[in-house]
Amino acid sequence: MDERIYHVCRAVEWEAALASGHYRGSSQDVADGFIHFSNAAQVVGSVARHRTGQDGLVIVEVDVGRLGDSLRWETSRGGQLFPHVYGGLPTASATRVAPLRLGADGRHVFPWGLGAP
Repeated sequence: MDERIYHVCRAVEWEAALASGHYRGSSQDVADGFIHFSNAAQVVGSVARHRTGQDGLVIVEVDVGRLGDSLRWETSRGGQLFPHVYGGLPTASATRVAPLRLGADGRHVFPWGLGAP
């Protein structure tokens, strides 16, 4: 399985989580009962599907080894296995966080080589 997984949220949501040390997820995550993550191969498609045109976002990278039993790989869109985190995310689990800016073409510009051909 993948060693790193990715979550995209509003920067203000992540900043609030840093203050408490715990991220509970977006309103959609809370409604679904888990925090939605993607692996490196899925994250660009997930952002295009759910965050097109949104500014003020960050991408959070998490080392799966830091998650223990809270991480589950579950079948979702197109029969793919997606990483879901239950019970919230300690912000200390993040290995990197970066702004997810919109490029001149209106598409998100991914850091760390994500989305590169």
